[in-house]
Amino acid sequence: MKFEDTYIGTVFYTAKSLLTGLKVTLKEFFTRKVTEQYPENRKTLQISERHRARLVMPHDAEGNNRCIACGLCSMACPNGTISITTKSVTDEESGKSKKVLVEYSYDLGSCMFCQLCVNACPKNAIEFSNEFENAVFDRRKLVLRLNR
Repeated sequence: MKFEDTYIGTVFYTAKSLLTGLKVTLKEFFTRKVTEQYPENRKTLQISERHRARLVMPHDAEGNNRCIACGLCSMACPNGTISITTKSVTDEESGKSKKVLVEYSYDLGSCMFCQLCVNACPKNAIEFSNEFENAVFDRRKLVLRLNR
């Protein structure tokens, strides 16, 4: 018979686990707390680069984006927050038809910020930004058109 299986062993084990929990609690109780004064420190607020706040589509200086209208991002989205409208355009030089992006609509209100759409994009045409102030009074303002 082991010592842990006896009545006294169980009492010692219980006291040890209780003291371990109290040690963690007391350590956290005496650590210095940090309070952010949010509206006042908006200019100096440091947000992690990994923070996902809003989906954006980067554009170059001429206003072009890298989206090829493949639709992989909308297929990867579990909530259906991304909807893409495309049209077929025939190329005059080669005579082949290709899809062109007409509208890229993103519903911020139903997004889970899972980043599956960003990972599915073959051209890195979409990414998450750190713009975290997204509160609005009307839910219709949360439906964004990303391709300007």
